[in-house]
Amino acid sequence: MNVLSYVYAAPADSGSPRALLILLPGANMPATDFAFHGFVEAVHRRCWPIDILAVETGVEHYLDDDIAAHLHSEIITPALARGVASVWIAGISLGAFGALRYVKDYSDLIEGLLLLAPFIGSRGLIAKVETAGGIDHWARATRHQTNPQQDLLKWLGAHVCDGRDAPKIYLGFGVEDRFVAAHRLLAAILPTANVLTTTGGHDWATWRTLWESLLDRVLLSVWVSRGGFE
Repeated sequence: MNVLSYVYAAPADSGSPRALLILLPGANMPATDFAFHGFVEAVHRRCWPIDILAVETGVEHYLDDDIAAHLHSEIITPALARGVASVWIAGISLGAFGALRYVKDYSDLIEGLLLLAPFIGSRGLIAKVETAGGIDHWARATRHQTNPQQDLLKWLGAHVCDGRDAPKIYLGFGVEDRFVAAHRLLAAILPTANVLTTTGGHDWATWRTLWESLLDRVLLSVWVSRGGFE
């Protein structure tokens, strides 16, 4: 895949161990949108020792289910080899699907996920999960997975509902989002404190509002509680 990425280094070297925040855009979104819509500035304004890497990738890598392998070999393994203290992944829509696909295979390498309006399955699949009573019930009743979406939902059912603690998964979505049914299914199996909602739909203005809240609720609490990101 030869990942094209845009690096936004932390504005100052605080002397604290540095974390890496990987940003995955949704379908047909250039990675530079994260800077254009203020996501990078929002992190840097807080003066945290977090380097940001926005990844440019095509829809085909999400749908062909090879995004995890490419992220692992081309970005995350080299970052850990350089001594990065912790790795977080944030994704929007289909980018959030890619983030989940990565932690399904490499959960021990990632500290947390920040998911905005995540795509977790087609409308038809989401309807079946709703009929089954939610992700946990659907996962227990489904023996065979025939595609990456089903495989991911099965994993989510096991990872979250069995009480596995790492990586942490945080969710944000607009309550008028056209894919809100899927978001509510995921919210139902996450701790209430890990879910943020706001007015708005599937758009950058809504995601920016959620992003500011996620940064303050999640990353700030991690930094303060640990005295850094080590």
